[in-house]
Amino acid sequence: MDVLNQFKKASRIQVIPVMLIPVALGALGAYVWTGCFHIGLFLLTLIGSGAAHLFSNMVNDLWDYKNGTDTEAQEHVDAISTNSGFLTKGIWSIRKFEIVTWMLFGIAALCGIILSLISGWWALLFGALGGLIAYFYVAPPVRFGYRGKGYSEIAILLSFGILPVMGAFYVQTSTMDLRALLLSLPIGLLTTLILFNHHFLHWQADRQAGKRTLVVVWGEKRALTFSRALLLLACLSLVACVLAGALPPYAIIALLTVIPLYLVYGRLKDSNRSEAYLPLMGASTMTTMRCGGVLILSLLVQGIIQAF
Repeated sequence: MDVLNQFKKASRIQVIPVMLIPVALGALGAYVWTGCFHIGLFLLTLIGSGAAHLFSNMVNDLWDYKNGTDTEAQEHVDAISTNSGFLTKGIWSIRKFEIVTWMLFGIAALCGIILSLISGWWALLFGALGGLIAYFYVAPPVRFGYRGKGYSEIAILLSFGILPVMGAFYVQTSTMDLRALLLSLPIGLLTTLILFNHHFLHWQADRQAGKRTLVVVWGEKRALTFSRALLLLACLSLVACVLAGALPPYAIIALLTVIPLYLVYGRLKDSNRSEAYLPLMGASTMTTMRCGGVLILSLLVQGIIQAF
């Protein structure tokens, strides 16, 4: 059990729903729109995408540690570290951390290969793109997360929205559908918002370590404006999904889940200490989980209605 608990902490498994939710949405979209749903393919997609997400978490920790970013965050007075701490605190050796990281990649790759043999080569392409983005988010020479030009935000939108939703839909149907792309936007933008808001927790340490996130480049005031804009875009994309028929009309109640997050923004100033952003981070995460849950439930209800 100690080994399992260590793995859960090292991989930060508690955040895995942000990957499993879009996969579930894509598969449910396939069922509601086309009547296709294969439980075996769905479970294999969940395993593969979940392993890919945990790989992403660990490879990010690995390269942030090697780049000195996590060490800077741990030592900076006004910074809240968001890594697992297994490398910065010496709980695991780099070698052990690397072995577990690449084992997760192997599981994800194997699932992708099997799914591509069953559903078509696009399944492997979706998985491969996700894997490349996950690795090069902080790894040289690309390092999306260090460039501060919006590359990292686009990478997150792709990795936790467009690719898993469209990929899960394709696995079930072996076809593409514009509705899957639309369905990916609300959950993808909300997950992007989580990753964007977490930069506020240690943006000064990131600046000293040379990690040029948009918060570092723009400063708190402008970055908070962009953060609010992302939330608005997520809401508008949800409305667009309903209007386009990608979601049933009653899915609009998911907009209620953003109210707690909206209220948190009202309590923030133009400049804040790192601790002040913890409620924002928590509310962003809860909004994404709750909104995703409502959307999943809406599609399930729609599927049941159509079945009768």
